[in-house]
Amino acid sequence: MTTPDAPAPLVRPRPARTALLISGLTIGVVITALVSVGSGQLSISPLEVLSILLGSVGIDLGIVTEHPNAEAALWTIRLPRVVMSLVIGAALAVAGMLMQAIFGNPLAEPGVVGVSSGAALGACSAIVFGLSFFGEWTTAVLAFGAGLITTLVVYVFSRSRGKTEVVTLILTGIAVNAFCGAGLAFLTFIGDTAAREQIVFWQLGSLNGSRWVQVAVVVPCVLIGVAASFVLVRRLDLLALGEKSARHLGVNVEALRIVAIVLVALLVGAAVAFAGIIGFVGLVVPHLMRMIIGPAHLPLLVTSTLGGALLLMLADLFARTAITYADLPIGMLTSLVGGPFFFWLLRRTRKRSGGWA
Repeated sequence: MTTPDAPAPLVRPRPARTALLISGLTIGVVITALVSVGSGQLSISPLEVLSILLGSVGIDLGIVTEHPNAEAALWTIRLPRVVMSLVIGAALAVAGMLMQAIFGNPLAEPGVVGVSSGAALGACSAIVFGLSFFGEWTTAVLAFGAGLITTLVVYVFSRSRGKTEVVTLILTGIAVNAFCGAGLAFLTFIGDTAAREQIVFWQLGSLNGSRWVQVAVVVPCVLIGVAASFVLVRRLDLLALGEKSARHLGVNVEALRIVAIVLVALLVGAAVAFAGIIGFVGLVVPHLMRMIIGPAHLPLLVTSTLGGALLLMLADLFARTAITYADLPIGMLTSLVGGPFFFWLLRRTRKRSGGWA
């Protein structure tokens, strides 16, 4: 395992593999989006979906939809949910990549270290106490603030002698998750029936009921977070060489980490505000991308963005269609996949480092 003070091994660029992966992920995102928008109790073929979408910009394919309510269902129910899954998946994957970069640890992930739970606690506080001082943005703002505080706490307590230790990171995450879990339990106790139902929604994670007004809140936050991450990639590459080397090359390491922490809080807060706790996307996707194309952060950021969007769209598609007339919690599905992956990664990291350093 590479620590912030140990130079990372030189890795040859893999442009052909990277281009192939980006192309494949892009095609997968487009195909999955078309299939997902048309799947459900009211089935709409991909060609009909494409016809409806292109028809909105004046391009007529001459395809007539079989069901009279197909267009209304697509625009008011299906499409907002698919867009939310795409954007939130990308946000969680980018947040995980940033956390792994600044902590110098492949086990860092918003859900594992408690950032998602902290953001959920902020969002649920807005629900229980009926706060609305920022209108539709209130829940997202409180989720961002709580997520930022949680990320800073994790950062401070997981650092020891200038580096992040695996065991400290995991124990910090356990403590933060326990504290936030207690806070959510207290809010559940004092909240009314409607508030309790929404808190359960946060804890399970779901995209059910996504609306365009929520999309309008989440998309700007995620676009800002992802765009700012592109500005940081060169300095993250230098940080991977070790803190001392990065400082000699002109990188303000602490400022870089603080900016990255704010971006993580923004991305996770936007995701949790309307979808609840969806774990392990930020762990699985960046790590898989790194295994395929290497540690360079620019291609890693691009592929993680596409991979996170694809993974969450697939998970949401399965959640909606696996059981007839039922909507499975998407957070449960990602945890079923991510939990075993986390155990495997933990074992792999321990073997490589020769212990729990």
